[in-house]
Amino acid sequence: MRWSNSLSTRFSLEAAVKEVAEKSLESLGTTADLGLVFISSVFASEYPRLMPLLKEHLPETIIIGCGGGGIVGMNQEGKPQELEQKPAISLCLAHLPEVEVKAFHLSPGELPDLDSSPDRWCNLIGVPTVDEPKFIIFADGFSANVNDLLQGLDYAYPNSTKVGGLASGGINGQNAGIFCENSLHTEGAVGVSLSGKIILETIVAQGCRPVGKPYRITKGERNIVLELEGLASFDQIVSDGVKQSPLKALQDLVRNLNEKDRELAENSPFVGIVRDEFKRNLEQGDFLISSLIGVDPKAGAIAIGNKVRTGQRIQFHLRDAHTSAEDLEILLKRYRREVGWEVTATNNAIALMFSCLGRGEMLYGKPNFDSTLFSSYLNIPISGFFCNGEIGPVGSTTFLHCYSSVFGICRQPS
Repeated sequence: MRWSNSLSTRFSLEAAVKEVAEKSLESLGTTADLGLVFISSVFASEYPRLMPLLKEHLPETIIIGCGGGGIVGMNQEGKPQELEQKPAISLCLAHLPEVEVKAFHLSPGELPDLDSSPDRWCNLIGVPTVDEPKFIIFADGFSANVNDLLQGLDYAYPNSTKVGGLASGGINGQNAGIFCENSLHTEGAVGVSLSGKIILETIVAQGCRPVGKPYRITKGERNIVLELEGLASFDQIVSDGVKQSPLKALQDLVRNLNEKDRELAENSPFVGIVRDEFKRNLEQGDFLISSLIGVDPKAGAIAIGNKVRTGQRIQFHLRDAHTSAEDLEILLKRYRREVGWEVTATNNAIALMFSCLGRGEMLYGKPNFDSTLFSSYLNIPISGFFCNGEIGPVGSTTFLHCYSSVFGICRQPS
């Protein structure tokens, strides 16, 4: 197995495509079975020309990709670079012996009903469940029913990893495009399934830290939390079992924070939902982070960006640049410690980076932060883009995230 990446910042689409194709093929040193292309929205008017130009250089390679408000790749010095709102193309190529590669495009309205059998989903993708494929997915966030897509794929392929992101065209979300083989699509989702001797592992950095104490939801419906019960720890209800409104719990929390955290909580509080109902000793990454999107002062209820149910454990979270950096570093250290694999060559693995448009320089105040931090722990090429939403698992379930950086690490089995 071999991987390569090349990044071009040329203003001419023809010159940029020629540069990334030639350099990536030269670095790969063999035939390419898979290509992943990420192109800046600066080229949006020329999107229809991208795949035909790429296919001139890579006629036998299966290629998917998307447009992005920012592009990630390896520069000429061999260092990761994040180019936001600038002309750029990043091309990742892979030689994948003993791996079956299958690309697909799903149109809006083509998805099976969520009550359908797993077979309907498998027939749609064209890959049986027993193959346990790994998925890389890019979608148009305005038409693709992404949450239904992820829920259906988890149902049909419960042991398969899924990563990716929503195509973006900058902060305003315009000029998005997704690509599959020779075609440009402006709706739906494209993806590739990888079956066989390949490993796809994930790091999902949601960039938040817990504050205050944990709670259990005692009343909730849809995405609205109506009542909470305080916990002494994540597996122990406090002795008095007092129940209170979520809004009061948040107000009590804010009053007891220091000045800096109070400002964060007043402007952008988040709610972390524990994903593993049976896990007691929770760590960074065990929460699904959701935005707090509304409050009802009369009922004392709060609305968040994900569905809730009675019995779930939650904790309020805060986010800032320092917390985001710390969160990613904790997860990188854990990954390197727990997975324990060694890179024997710089081109036998690659990291795919799908980062929110709200991160990057907007969050950190300097360029290349997440990709540089990643490279300080794992010396492998990085390729990807800045998304309107990031696809990655928390626990055994795949979610569409916001304000996150999702890394998909592709490598051969040890």
